Amino acid sequence: MAPVERDESRQVPDSARLRAERLREEVERHGRLYYVLDAPEIPDDEYDALFAELVGLEERYPVLRTPDSPTLRVGGRAADGFAKVPLVEPMLSLDNALGAEDLSAFLVRTAPFAGDSGYVCELKIDGLAVSLLYEDGFFVRGTTRGDGRVGEDVTANIRTIRNLPLRLSGECPPSVEIRGEVLIQRDHFAELNALREERGEPLFANPRNAAAGSLRQLDPAIVAERRLSIFVYSMLNPEALALRTQQELLTRLGEMGLPVQPAWRACSPDEVAGFVEEWRGRRFDLPYATDGVVVKLNSLASWSELGSTSHAPRWAIAFKYPPEEKTTRVEDIVVSVGRTGALTPVAILAPVEVSGTVVRRASLHNEDELRRKDVRIGDLVRVRKAGEIIPEILGPVLEQRTGTEREFVMPDRCPACGGAVARLAGEAAVRCLNRASCPAQLKEGILHFASRNGMDIRGLGEKIVDQLVDRGMVHSPADLYGLGEEALARLDRMGGKSAQNLVAELRKSKERPFSNLLSALGIRFTGARGAEILAAAFLDMPSLQSAGEEELSSVDGVGPVTAEAIRSFFGQPENMRLLERLAEAGVKGALPAEAGAAGLEKEGARPFEGMRLVFTGEMRSMTRSEAEELARRLGGTCTSSVSGRTSLVVAGENPGSKIEKARSLGVRILDEQEFLKMAEAGGEGGQEKPREDGGA
Repeated sequence: MAPVERDESRQVPDSARLRAERLREEVERHGRLYYVLDAPEIPDDEYDALFAELVGLEERYPVLRTPDSPTLRVGGRAADGFAKVPLVEPMLSLDNALGAEDLSAFLVRTAPFAGDSGYVCELKIDGLAVSLLYEDGFFVRGTTRGDGRVGEDVTANIRTIRNLPLRLSGECPPSVEIRGEVLIQRDHFAELNALREERGEPLFANPRNAAAGSLRQLDPAIVAERRLSIFVYSMLNPEALALRTQQELLTRLGEMGLPVQPAWRACSPDEVAGFVEEWRGRRFDLPYATDGVVVKLNSLASWSELGSTSHAPRWAIAFKYPPEEKTTRVEDIVVSVGRTGALTPVAILAPVEVSGTVVRRASLHNEDELRRKDVRIGDLVRVRKAGEIIPEILGPVLEQRTGTEREFVMPDRCPACGGAVARLAGEAAVRCLNRASCPAQLKEGILHFASRNGMDIRGLGEKIVDQLVDRGMVHSPADLYGLGEEALARLDRMGGKSAQNLVAELRKSKERPFSNLLSALGIRFTGARGAEILAAAFLDMPSLQSAGEEELSSVDGVGPVTAEAIRSFFGQPENMRLLERLAEAGVKGALPAEAGAAGLEKEGARPFEGMRLVFTGEMRSMTRSEAEELARRLGGTCTSSVSGRTSLVVAGENPGSKIEKARSLGVRILDEQEFLKMAEAGGEGGQEKPREDGGA
């Protein structure tokens, strides 16, 4: 039999090649309209359909995946670490101007160098500085600032940033290095912290910490979930494009398709203070956090002339806005109940405007935090927004206490259902133990079940869920699939058409993959990415249910805490009954994989059908990703970790510890040639039992 052909270009039909090219253009164009220009032309589902079609073509014909393909943004293999990269030019910090006097002193000091071009004022983004390398117009490397002279290679993570072009447009040098700031938008920051609080993880103090923590994730797929953005503000060697001013540089960056923060302005010395004051209040209207204004000499020649100190350039300064704090009265402290049963104390505040919006509530997170801050009902408290986003009580104004303030005591019964509560060992949260019938947990659980990362049931919002639970129509997520149009139409604000649409969405949700159902179930410490990892490792619900803690812990990205939570979930009879009912309703993710795949026609020989493969080391005849793609096309599932459920480990050159793990578990090990031979032969030996010694 002929050897496996690495270069599949001759096998790609012209129609597929042309369609892939067209799809790349369309997906990138619509992505730019949505993420950069905020002017979408098509609905989300149409964009998703185009993206899915491109993914399908590239999976079928890997040679079609180009370096600028938008499919590279979804995140790939988890990294083992970050390589150190010396920076071509240091990424220095900026000196701070903490008030009008500092800013004025900078303007006086640099006035002789300002000339007719003056200054450029740019908003200071609360993010993480990075350096981006483009060669022949294609993005090839992204590096963190590090210590200013040596950064870390985070290329795979930066590829996931949706508003960053993977290919430049217009005139650009053969090699160009761009400097920019990675950020996380306000609503994404709030969502991320809400999820971390639910999981009992430390909250990010501000968007910068969130962006930095996200960009240094070893798994790019997790980074993709964080929905980072970027703004660029500089390039090395601008003289290669005959650029003379920062104004010209920013304009050219935009012409190259790069995202430039739009609120910049060329200013005379007399206009700088006006720009700073203008944005003192306007900054709260932006969808991202900014904590100041960067003032730069406009003339690039003056940058070279003035130079830098050991830590900061002399031609720029950062004016920092002081964080806005207000005082208001705590009118009451109430307790909210989340989907995991966590009881969260929430301060009800006399309305006060902070950082551009009126604040009426602020979470006190848990009993320990409440006691640490010593917040009482009736207290005058200092309030700010963490990262200008999330309302936060800093503490009481003690000198204003009158003695009439009342300490709040956490309830010993659930305020939603009256059930028992308890604080579990090692946790800060007090939880309602009545998971089966607590209406608050049920409502939050159904909303999570229907969320986009879950079963994605559009139209099932909070007001509808409230009615379904309060009227006794739904006692479990499984009850959703028994709802009919007639019953739904009787709900407030529904009507016949809305009821019809919701039933159609429920029917559509039954086809969501196994990973979506896992995410929808809300197993503690298992988010959307964790669900994907588990789905790849165990393929279907019965396999996951039967996995022990040790086997679960051996999967990369799971660990013992998550493994214990998974086993605890499946150990509860009400959860097992829920899965049974979902299976009875025809929810694909609750069914065995064979049942879900029944009736599907197989294209050609699939020697790795139903097998789990792990690749380790370097392949000689193809890249590891190409080998994984070949295995998938032939029916296999590729995972990153070796467990008792692994069928084959394919070892290239310089394999790591996965080989020893495979031998200890008795997993069959193949070298690269044996893997290729098995692929070529249509799977002879595919059912061969693992060798006793675990050897190749």
